Order: sequence, then C-alpha cells, then structure tokens
Amino acid sequence: MTVADATETMTAEEIVSLTKRHTIFSWSAQGSVNPIPMVRGEGIYFWDASGKRYIDMNSQLMCVNIGHGDKRVIDAIKRQAEELAYAGPGMATPVRARVGRMLAELTPGDLNRFFFTLGGAEANENAIRIAKMVTGRQKIMVRYRAYHGATAGAISLTGDPRRWANEPGIPGVVRFFDPYKYRSHLYREGDSDESFVQRCLDEIEETIMYEGGHTIAAMFIETVTGTNGLIVPPAGYIKGLREICDRHGILLVCDEVMCGLGRTGSWFAVDQWNVVPDMITMAKGLTSAYLPLGAVAVSDRIAAYFDKNVFYGGLTYNAHPMSLAAAEACIQVMKDDDTMNHVQKMGRVMAELHQQMKAKHPSVGDVRSIGLFGVLELVRNRETKEPMAPFNGTSPEMQKLGAFLREQGMYAFINWNNLFTNPPLCITEEQLQESFAIIDRALEITDAGVV
Repeated sequence: MTVADATETMTAEEIVSLTKRHTIFSWSAQGSVNPIPMVRGEGIYFWDASGKRYIDMNSQLMCVNIGHGDKRVIDAIKRQAEELAYAGPGMATPVRARVGRMLAELTPGDLNRFFFTLGGAEANENAIRIAKMVTGRQKIMVRYRAYHGATAGAISLTGDPRRWANEPGIPGVVRFFDPYKYRSHLYREGDSDESFVQRCLDEIEETIMYEGGHTIAAMFIETVTGTNGLIVPPAGYIKGLREICDRHGILLVCDEVMCGLGRTGSWFAVDQWNVVPDMITMAKGLTSAYLPLGAVAVSDRIAAYFDKNVFYGGLTYNAHPMSLAAAEACIQVMKDDDTMNHVQKMGRVMAELHQQMKAKHPSVGDVRSIGLFGVLELVRNRETKEPMAPFNGTSPEMQKLGAFLREQGMYAFINWNNLFTNPPLCITEEQLQESFAIIDRALEITDAGVV
C-alpha cells in the first residue's frame, strides 16, 4: 500500500466494520459498541461518512474547546512539521520555550514550571510522583466522584466505578465525599452554602485526624467534578481546602484536565475562587485535542526542590514539538477570540436554558453549570430524588433519550442519570437555542418515566 492508498474513500459501513474488527474501544464491551463513522468537523458540528451533521454537545470528550477544524491551529501544526517534527525530551526547542512562557502568564500565582505529557492521565500520574517525592509522604486524598484517568496511579485515585476492575491499585489512597449539595448526607434543606461547606470541611478534617496529616502527601481534586455529576463547589469550599492543606503541610493538586483552559469562563477553574494550588494538571483544552498534550504546572517551591534533587520521571514524547505548536496556536486563538468573555456570556445563556428545562420538565431534578460546563440531572421523582437510572447503571428511559438525540443529530454525553451540556466554547446563542430545542423534545422521553 502506498501513502496515496492510505487516503482511500470508505463507506460508513466499511469504516465501522473495519474499526470494530481491528481496534478496541475504551470502557466498552466490544460487541455492543455502535460508533459514529465521523469524517469531518467544523465549529460546533461534525459529519459522519453518510453526510449527516451532528451538534457536538460534548466537545467529543470535553476537549475540543475552540471547536472543530480551526485553520489557525491546523496551519501552526503544519508549520511545525516542516520546521521540526520531533525533538527528544532533553532538547530545548523554540516552541518549548514559547509555550512555557505563555502558560506561566496564564496559570495562577507562582505556578511557573511545567512538565509536559501526552494527556491528562499521564499528567496526574506525574503529579502523584512529584507530591510523594517532594513531601516524603505516601498517602493521597481524593474524592469518591473523581475521575483522574486510566493509568495505574490515576485510576487508583479515581473514585467512580471504573476503578473497581483495576483494584487494588496503588496503596495509600484515602477517599472523602464531594460537596454534592443535591445528594449530600451533609446537606439539610435550607442550609446556606456557608453552613454546608463548613460541614464538608469538618468531615475532611476528621478524616485527616484519623489518617494522620503528617502521612498525607497531597489532596487531589477535580476543581469542578466532571463526568461523575458536574459538581460545582459552593463558595468557600476551595478556599477551605487550601487552608486545611496549609495547616497539615499537604499539597493541593487541582485536576483541570476537563475544567481548565476556558471551560468555566476563566483560564483555570480555580481562578473562579481566587485560590492558588500547589499543582495544576491539564490536557484536553490545552490543544483543544488537535494533538495529544498534557502538563503538570508546579509552584516555584516545588520547582526549587527539583533544582537540587533528581526528577525521577520521563517520557519519550515529553515536550513534543508538534503538540506544543498546537497548544501555542490554541491558546492564541482563545486570546484573539476573547474566549473567556464569550464563555461567560454564553454560560449565562446556557444556565437560563437549564432553568427553562427544569421548569418545564418534571424529570429534571437538578441543573448545574459553570461557564459552558453543565448537566441536567434526571429523576423519576423530585420529592424522593430517585434517579432516572441507578448509580453505575442505565435505564430504558436514558437509553431512549440517547438514541433520540443521536437520531436528531446531536452527540451528547449521558452517564447514569445525567445529560451533560458541554459544547465547544465557540458556540453562539443561536446555536445554543437550536441545541436546547432538541433537548427540550428529548426530555419528553424521561418525563414519561416520572412517577
């Protein structure tokens, strides 16, 4: 086969058949996968091999932040390929120098040094390594509704059921509960955010007392919980975690693989609460997934440790020039397009559309969003809060909901009883209205399951 042959045109059926025959899909029993034969993307839309257009209501995996097919990023990748396609991790390159400086201008506080990886799981894996080396401690605190990736350490930190098949995992993982007001055992009807947050923090302090604060290296959190329910922390929560970590000498690590790089309407979600963690992990929106790239941002204090001590970590594709070129261009696109202000405006529009869905549809138990990061939580009964599908499961209603959306030309992420609304950040108000008109019709399916 020649290079030219590799670009042969295939039918939708051929694409799906060959893909299923020769490749393995993640988190799936292979006999049940039913992939879309995706061939092209532009803005908030993508098309399958049959020419059908889909609204990408999940930015693929919450990662195509600037939208599909932006020529500015594509052209930057081409230029880098012509200049220098690869350099080993021990090399200093112009694009590595520029991206480091660019990120240091965007990250909060003194997070000025970066270790580059090829994705979010690798970033979290190295953040674990860094935390243990710097502190000399072995335990890591994480939340039950966390997802931190699928590599050995990252899946051990993950709280959701995807970790079960991978257990026992790495030792020393200590779990605590999320500030999930809608379902928290600590929330009482009528509570202020202040009183709810204090109960959450008190419970964490108690856990630390039993574990021994001097044994805990780091606390890892998704600043805004992602696939496990889109939980936006109440005011005071992140600041409270920072204070707890400071008291016990624990490093605070914010996983912003999903919620960073503009998704919440700020460059990093922690900026919403004016908190500076010790590390931030990022990926996805860093290149809008045009090429694989992740990074661990570390504080000057942590960086200084490795000025004198060996960093025992490495990757063949660390600081890959092609991926860095995609990041540089992607960040510049967000600056040029004033993406942060746009997300703030569109976030207010989406929050209002969420409220409209809740007011109209009895199956919508709760709505949560920050910027263009949102979810509709679907229930059978608003009084009892019985979910439309059980934890770690599905239901006929949720399956029908997903099938209807796909039929109507919308690609959305549905997990358990949650319908996520995470469009590309370039979405317009008109496109949001178009999208929620489809969701509005779809929710009639789950309304029929209300008891």
